[in-house]
Amino acid sequence: LDQHAKSAAFRKLAQDTQEDYIRCRKIINGFQTKLGVPFGKLKLRKVDLPVVQVLVDAVADGKRRHDDDAEKRTPSSGAHVQRYLSAAFVWGMPRGLCKFNAAQGVDMPSEVGAHRMPDLVTMKAVVALFKRRGGLPTRTKGSLAPYVWAVAVIAYECRMRSVEVRSLTDADETNEGVIVDRRKGSLGNVTRWSPPLREAWDWLKVRRQGIWARKRLPIPHRPQDRYLVVAETGRPVIKSTMSSAWRRAIAIAIATGVLAPEEKFGLHAIKHRAITDTKGNKAEKQLASGHKTMQMVNHYDHSRPVVDPVSDT
Repeated sequence: LDQHAKSAAFRKLAQDTQEDYIRCRKIINGFQTKLGVPFGKLKLRKVDLPVVQVLVDAVADGKRRHDDDAEKRTPSSGAHVQRYLSAAFVWGMPRGLCKFNAAQGVDMPSEVGAHRMPDLVTMKAVVALFKRRGGLPTRTKGSLAPYVWAVAVIAYECRMRSVEVRSLTDADETNEGVIVDRRKGSLGNVTRWSPPLREAWDWLKVRRQGIWARKRLPIPHRPQDRYLVVAETGRPVIKSTMSSAWRRAIAIAIATGVLAPEEKFGLHAIKHRAITDTKGNKAEKQLASGHKTMQMVNHYDHSRPVVDPVSDT
């Protein structure tokens, strides 16, 4: 795993994939086995399919928590660990580092979970709180990352994933609207401007310009190199930074009573809310969301159709 992390193959991976693999490696290296040593310290000859299955099952069940990232132990975490191990073994086999893929054939945990779609009124109240707290001076008590509210607004208005929002650049701004390049096989489209979308977009541009000016950073010449959502360093916000900022924001929303603990939701749940709120029939929602199949539209659309009764009288 150490050699895979230093390899050219790892460096060629997308930034989000690298971050996911680093997180999985942290889980593996710190996971305490019944032998009294972390999984990452096991002799390679002892790591076979049953051993990996135990690891994946335990991570998916949230057992043997040991680090600050423990609250993330979910079925999805177990699946991510399996995929990471499998990729590392596949890379290592032709290089003589391992003889077989010990992660191949693992019984994968189900990744289907509750989406926790927020109520629309609650979501708007939470975003308003994010905006107020984001306006506080950095590192003061109760302050939030300034960009969180704007990311939430764009995610809702454009029905986007977090990674899609973070990937936006000046090249995606047109007179008609925002060019939305979707991931996971979904089709792209252009989302027309709305007042909230225009406000969030322009605010992020002004904030970015201020950071670049303070840091005296060169402004990228090409529009596709000018990312919309940037950190205080002026560089694009990465997945881990966005995730941490969102968790802190939600924690403050709960602490202030704007959000009940049982109403806690993730950034991706906003996409569920957005597609549910999209006006029109299923075909129109599919066009707006970019999903290739109606099955995926139904996964995100939680609205209930209103139909006529059988009898007219």
